[in-house]
Amino acid sequence: MKKEMEMAWILCQAEDGQEISLRGSIHALRPMGEITFLILRRGQSFVQCVWEEGCKVLTEEEQEDGADAAKGRRTTEGQTKDQKALREEMAVEITGIVRKEPRAIHGAELRVSALRILSRPAEPMPLCINKGRVKASLETRLNLRSVTLRNPLEAARFRIQEGLVRGFRDYLHGQGFTEVHTPKLIAKGAEGGANIFHLQYFGQQAELAQSPQFYKQALVGVYDRVFEVGPVFRAEKHNTVRHLNEYVSMDLEMGYIDGFEDVMEMETGALKAMFRLLEEEYDRELSALGVEVPQIGRIPRIRFDEAKELAAQLSGRPVSRTGDLGPEEEAVLGRYFREQMGSDFVFVTHYPSRKRPFYAMDDPKDPRVTLSFDLLFRGLEVTTGGQRIHDYGRMMQKLEDRGMDPEELSSYLMIFRCGMPPHGGLGIGLERLTMKLLGEDNVREASLYPRDVKRLTP
Repeated sequence: MKKEMEMAWILCQAEDGQEISLRGSIHALRPMGEITFLILRRGQSFVQCVWEEGCKVLTEEEQEDGADAAKGRRTTEGQTKDQKALREEMAVEITGIVRKEPRAIHGAELRVSALRILSRPAEPMPLCINKGRVKASLETRLNLRSVTLRNPLEAARFRIQEGLVRGFRDYLHGQGFTEVHTPKLIAKGAEGGANIFHLQYFGQQAELAQSPQFYKQALVGVYDRVFEVGPVFRAEKHNTVRHLNEYVSMDLEMGYIDGFEDVMEMETGALKAMFRLLEEEYDRELSALGVEVPQIGRIPRIRFDEAKELAAQLSGRPVSRTGDLGPEEEAVLGRYFREQMGSDFVFVTHYPSRKRPFYAMDDPKDPRVTLSFDLLFRGLEVTTGGQRIHDYGRMMQKLEDRGMDPEELSSYLMIFRCGMPPHGGLGIGLERLTMKLLGEDNVREASLYPRDVKRLTP
């Protein structure tokens, strides 16, 4: 919302003694004898109003009768009835006189002369949302998500998340990227494996997209540089603090690269822009939640095999021979680079070919590893990316080596038969990035309406 539309801005711009009208919901009521302090909320804007004797509540019946009580007229016997008529979360229109008051939220308050009820809640609030943080378990807060988000601190999380997406989008537009929107109902997943949601599509087998990978590669041949912010689906049966079955991926793909390092540099630039925008335009939310925005210089890099050795050394354990980094390894590496290099981020490069998708380009110097990377943020993987195979012959050879059927990928392989430039890209998990930025321990805290193995509502 533009500041010119916020109630607080309207209040602060008004002259002392000026009459104005504001619309919003009653966030809190604080009776103080003959007066009542009323906090009005609209969006994330709050205004303090003072209810004194002489005010009038205009009921729905009076509105229908066209009563001019909205101008401030009232009867003496109506005072007690009017005060009791007010409830938290009522939508109202308040008319009153602006008074400068240093102790009020914005250095000014509204002395109410008339209040018009726009709508009434049918029942009391199921939990308190107007006294600091919502004091309820995560499960309860998620069950009541649409209501708990009215709490300013709960809502601030997703304002910050909005800022991350804005920064990502604005930066890429400035770098010549075109925003695209690709299908989420598809015939064949980009990564395969068991974590695919299968469904029937008018008599055909279909899947929910694991990523926009195939489409964004195809569109590099059209627009050169493309990006998308959209949902992806993983049928993983994990019930952990870091996994969701539907999450938002911020993807980019870029052509005519010299190497996968170009993709890492693009992400570094995007992250700097995203955090700069947060500091410039979301300081209210950052301050409310006590969020520290990382300062990014050159993000350090370490090869996968070296990362495995270092993690083992730091933890005092034998080197794990898995083809990926485990959560404990990511955490210990995150602490190390924070303490030793002052960086909240680290790129881990050259992941094993056997653990990367078939389209990942193998390193010509060592085909056992790929020209790929993950980005760890405060000890959690938030990005996967790298250079893709762009040569049709190499693609066919890799499919053969993996025992994959090219016929199942015919529409994807067409782009390589028709010629593709060297290209690469990445996908950033928005919820994971938000979670670590906010200092939360559960990714569900960073998802508006999370979907996991047990949750399909609200």
